Amino acid sequence: MENQSITELAKSLRAKHVSSVELAQIYLQRIKQHPELNCYISVTEEFALQQALAADVMLAKGEGSLLTGIPIAHKDIFCTEGVKTSCGSKMLDNFIAPYNATVVEKLNRAGAVMLGKLNMDEFAMGSSNETSYYGPVKNPWALAAVPGGSSGGSAAAVSARLAVCATGTDTGGSIRQPASHCGITGLKPTYGRVSRYGMIAYASSLDQGGPMTRSAEDAAVLLQAMAGYDDKDSTSVDQPVPDYSAGLNQSLQGVSIGLPKEFFGEGLDAGVAATLQAAVAEYQKLGATVKEVSIPNLKLAIPAYYVIAPAECSANLSRFDGVRFGYRCQNPEDLLDLYTRSRGEAFGKEVKRRILMGTYALSAGYYDAYYIKAQKIRRLISDDFKQALAEVDVLMGPVAPTTAFAAGEMIDDPIAMYLSDIYTIAVNLAGLPAMSVPAGFSGGKPVGLQIIGNYFAEQQLLNIAHQYQQITDWHQHIPKGFE
Repeated sequence: MENQSITELAKSLRAKHVSSVELAQIYLQRIKQHPELNCYISVTEEFALQQALAADVMLAKGEGSLLTGIPIAHKDIFCTEGVKTSCGSKMLDNFIAPYNATVVEKLNRAGAVMLGKLNMDEFAMGSSNETSYYGPVKNPWALAAVPGGSSGGSAAAVSARLAVCATGTDTGGSIRQPASHCGITGLKPTYGRVSRYGMIAYASSLDQGGPMTRSAEDAAVLLQAMAGYDDKDSTSVDQPVPDYSAGLNQSLQGVSIGLPKEFFGEGLDAGVAATLQAAVAEYQKLGATVKEVSIPNLKLAIPAYYVIAPAECSANLSRFDGVRFGYRCQNPEDLLDLYTRSRGEAFGKEVKRRILMGTYALSAGYYDAYYIKAQKIRRLISDDFKQALAEVDVLMGPVAPTTAFAAGEMIDDPIAMYLSDIYTIAVNLAGLPAMSVPAGFSGGKPVGLQIIGNYFAEQQLLNIAHQYQQITDWHQHIPKGFE
């Protein structure tokens, strides 16, 4: 049962082969059996069974959606009413959200069953899920390796069948990179496609929520429920949401694929490169054409991102001051002591580093030299993508330079950690949609193929991924010990 897709489970539920309550119990039991992954911060067993019972009532009436009764879990960055929302931080270890994020509310209305909240890098700052206050998440394919970050808990849970699907967020690759490292499908939608209301902000102009699933078909179902305009979110785009599932059977005959030459140069692991070349060859068999294109300013993406994102994070995280909610230090001497000790004691090393970087970049005398210049580079990168996507339908390349690296390997080398996002960050700067699709293995670890599309081309991306998954079975592989 735990290996069925969302569509298959929906059919099983409607045919009464299993009830929503029984399905929830299967997954709750699996979560208890695999604490070694550390992918859940909170397991909401009682709430899940209540939702499952309500789902069974809906299904008995012939009502509900494809997601009714489907066990799902949320990255612990989405506010969930009455349930702890920690962002993987000591700062919010005691924060019980008083309302639901729009994404959570939409999925609740669709009848999904929330199993719990998933571990993540603290305030979504990290590429390895090692910065969480609750300890690192393990990769189900290799427990000594990282699952990727910041949505590592989401990727590990879906990969190990501890949830049918999960929500994630992507600021610089935080859906795609862990999806690649854990062998699942992850989609970062166009900026503004999914509401950010109730999704605790890291970098407001970059953050975007999206689905993390086993297949493109499942991603289409989950995105259908998540996407859409929200008047509570000023960055939400008022544009109709297509029927993503209905667009999954389009021929790829004549579809043009661009391979950015900057994606396949120095620094890309040979095993990863060979796996991706084999995937591109499969697309050619499906009738797609391939040509080389260029993103000439790609090399500037990381320095630009690590000015813009920390600048926005320093502003967004200023609200966590020990006064209104979250952690408060003991016996402060005065207001300044309350601020400094509360923040000093509750924020982790990486969060402090980024706050300091951002505050410096925004300070008088440096704003023009750093922040404004980074925004100009951002426009150059966006223009590069615009030009490349005028030549081809989609771009393809690696998600990360290597497969999942060993836990502890980069935690003390932030520059090396930042460089691991070289192929994903530029997409966020441009606001484009992109996804990671399982494309094979190198050294026994999963490799993801990144597919990048034009604005609001999620339907096209999902179809392209789905067609590949019809002729390959990489997305169906299960980590040993989690069958």
